[in-house]
Amino acid sequence: MRMDETPMSPDVARPVVYGTGLIALDIVFPAEVGGSLAAWAGGTCGNVLAILAYLGWESHPIARLNGDAPSELVREDLRRWGVHLDLADLSPTASTPVIVQYIRKTATGGATHRFSWACPDCGASLPRYRAVTTGAAEEAASRLRAPSVFFLDRVSRGSLILAAASAALGAIVVFEPSGIGDPKLFREAVSLAHVVKYSHDRLENGLPELDGVERQPRLVIETRGREGLRYRADLGSRGARGWRELEAFDAPVVRDSAGSGDWSTAGLLHHLARTGIAGLDGLAHDDLTEALRYGQAAATWNCAFQGARGGMYVTGHQIFEETVGRILAGDRAEVHGLVSVSAPNTPVQGFCAACTA
Repeated sequence: MRMDETPMSPDVARPVVYGTGLIALDIVFPAEVGGSLAAWAGGTCGNVLAILAYLGWESHPIARLNGDAPSELVREDLRRWGVHLDLADLSPTASTPVIVQYIRKTATGGATHRFSWACPDCGASLPRYRAVTTGAAEEAASRLRAPSVFFLDRVSRGSLILAAASAALGAIVVFEPSGIGDPKLFREAVSLAHVVKYSHDRLENGLPELDGVERQPRLVIETRGREGLRYRADLGSRGARGWRELEAFDAPVVRDSAGSGDWSTAGLLHHLARTGIAGLDGLAHDDLTEALRYGQAAATWNCAFQGARGGMYVTGHQIFEETVGRILAGDRAEVHGLVSVSAPNTPVQGFCAACTA
C-alpha cells in the first residue's frame, strides 16, 4: 500500500488521532458580493482533526461542546466527515468559540482575510476558547485507545495530562502553538512533544522556550507563508540536525489562504505518523522531506477554495490526491477541482447569544 492511500481493508486498522484545543464554529463571509455565507467547524485543532478524517483517519476531538447553537453546527459538520464525538462534550461543558472570517479580493487577483471575535450584526463579543478541565482530562485519558497521534494547539494542565497519557500509549505528540502563554506550561508542552510546528507570523522570534527544556522535540517546523518553511530534525545517524529549508509551491489559484497551515500539518501527519512513535523512530530523512512536501502541496491546494476547509465540500479524496500529486510534480496545467466552494446546506443562524436573547 502506498503512503498516500487510505487503508480500507477491514483487517487494516485506521490510524487514530485525538486532539484538544481550539475547536470553533467558523462563520465565513465570501469575497464575492452576494455570495453564500458559510458555517463550518474550524479552529486549528478542529480543522486538523476534520482533515485527517477526510484522509481516512479515525478522529476524536476532546472538547466541552455544550449543546448551544454553535456547538450543534460544529457537531453536524464534524459528523459529515465521520469524526467521532464520544469525547466532545466533557463536563463542565462551555460555550463554543465562534470566529468570523472575512475574505477580500486583492488588486492583484489574489485574496486576503481577517478574523474577528465580534458578531457582524450587533458587535457583541463572541465566545472564546475554554480548555478542558483537569478532571475531565483525567477521565478522557482513561478512555484513549491506541492513538497514533495526539494534537494540541493550546496549553493547559488538562491538555498536558492528555498529551502525557497519549505518549505513554505510543502516540506522536504534536504541539502547534499560536503563542507562548504560560511559560511554565509551554515548556512542559515542548518537553512532551515529539513534533513542534509554529508560524513565523505568530512567533517571529522563534521558540525561545526550547532552551532548557527537559527533552527536545524530534522535529521542529517553522512555516513562513510564501517563503516556504524551515525545519530541524533529530534523526540520529539518518540525517543532519541543523536547520533546513523548503521552498513553497507556487499556488495555481489563490482564493483564500486560511487553513493552509492546518492542511500542511494534517498532510505531514498523514504521511509520517500512521504508526505512532514507532514510525517516527525509523524515519529516514528522505521520507521526512517527502512528508513535508506533501503537506506543503496540500496547503497549496487549499488556497484554491474559500474557508479553511472549503475544498473538502466539493472535492472527493481521490481528486484531492490527484491534484496534490500534480502540484508535487510541478504541473502548472489546469488543476482538477479548483472551483469556488458552495456553502454546506446548513442554516447560519443563532450563533450570537446577544442577537437571539
